[in-house]
Amino acid sequence: MTSAPAGAGPSAAPADRALKRERFGWYSYDWAMSVFNTSVTTVFLAPYLTSIAEAAADAGGDVHPFGLSVPSGSVFGYVLSLSVILQVLVLPLTGAVADRSGHKRQLLAGFATLGSLCTMAMFFVADDRYLLGAGLFIVANLCFGAATVVYYSWLPDLAGPDERDAVSSRGWAVGYLGGALLLAASLVLFTQHESLGLTEGEAVRICLASAGIWWAGFTVVSVSLLRNRRPRHVVPAGTRAGAVTGSFRQLGATLRDMRRYRLTLWFLAAYLLYNDGVQTIIGVSAQYGAEQLELSQTTLVSAILLVQVVAFFGALSLGRAAAAIGAKRTVLGALVAWTGVLVAAYFLEAGDVLGFYLLASVIGFVQGGTQALSRSMFSQLIPRGKEAEYFGFYEISDRGTSWLGPFLFALTYQLTGSYRYAIFSLIFFFVVGGFLLAKLDLRKAIVEAGNTPPVRL
Repeated sequence: MTSAPAGAGPSAAPADRALKRERFGWYSYDWAMSVFNTSVTTVFLAPYLTSIAEAAADAGGDVHPFGLSVPSGSVFGYVLSLSVILQVLVLPLTGAVADRSGHKRQLLAGFATLGSLCTMAMFFVADDRYLLGAGLFIVANLCFGAATVVYYSWLPDLAGPDERDAVSSRGWAVGYLGGALLLAASLVLFTQHESLGLTEGEAVRICLASAGIWWAGFTVVSVSLLRNRRPRHVVPAGTRAGAVTGSFRQLGATLRDMRRYRLTLWFLAAYLLYNDGVQTIIGVSAQYGAEQLELSQTTLVSAILLVQVVAFFGALSLGRAAAAIGAKRTVLGALVAWTGVLVAAYFLEAGDVLGFYLLASVIGFVQGGTQALSRSMFSQLIPRGKEAEYFGFYEISDRGTSWLGPFLFALTYQLTGSYRYAIFSLIFFFVVGGFLLAKLDLRKAIVEAGNTPPVRL
């Protein structure tokens, strides 16, 4: 098969039929997994699990998991935080196992299967069974992150340096489209539940379970088309070392080795900052819309769906822009647009539905491209044979520090009493992150990692 590895050369050879088939399998997994983020984490689970916890609460509004007293309204926040902490601990080891074993198909299938089954089992979270819902989400989110690390690590094998931006952008675009389709269907079910003879809780449980079915079903396509590669640069584990011990040693060697790639770490620092800004805007936009702009729940949910649809076109458009001017310049332009969104949000008047939809459209347009091109840029900075391990640290930069933006938002609101100042404070992440990215010598960083730079950066 004619593949396009990371160091394939300045120009990628035309993809043969087998490579195109494998790329289709890779795109299919983004289509499969994105529904978990969209339907489960972003829209349905947080309010539903909160209502389940409230049903189990005592007269003071507290629940008592494992003897601890927790306000029912804080349950989902703590559950989400615990799942992220576990990801920080597990994702680098997952990458080491994937790189060392070479069994990426099996790992992807295993993590996606367990995660999707836990998501399907959320159908049984009813009455006061909030602990069941919490446990299922923690395992599902952990599996989601681990499968994502393995999935990302295929990118250097599927595209040469000059194709990487386009292939990554297509994957993100397909994922947004899949998430939008299932979310639209779920919203129809949720809004029409009474006419269908369902309670609101039953409708939510069906929506949650359908995300698991979607995730599992389309993962079958991905696993059947993707293929394993032989491991490269494996650290010897000793004759008595098992697979896990060997993977720990592999991870330790990678941690020591990362100090040699200062510019790769520089990129991770820049990404940590500006991506934290991106994730915080996504997370607090509904709160800002409800509390400051006094918009209805229908407007907020429809804006989420609008973001998903526009992001499909945005990811493809920014992918084409990267082909013309380079990924770094395109991402820097997107960060300017993110900053403009925050300025516009600061001045948006209460009740301005049209203005809110316009901002949602801009967010959708730059969101997919920012994330897709960041992924492809980072894939150029990874020493060959360590793709999954390095993407494990990339995911930590994505998830493990995601408290910084929300903390600044909450602290600013606490000090000023204004959501407008709170949303405006997030400009810090785009300005500093963009400055670090602008100062990065990307070509030197790629060469330093032992890879061939693309023609346009």
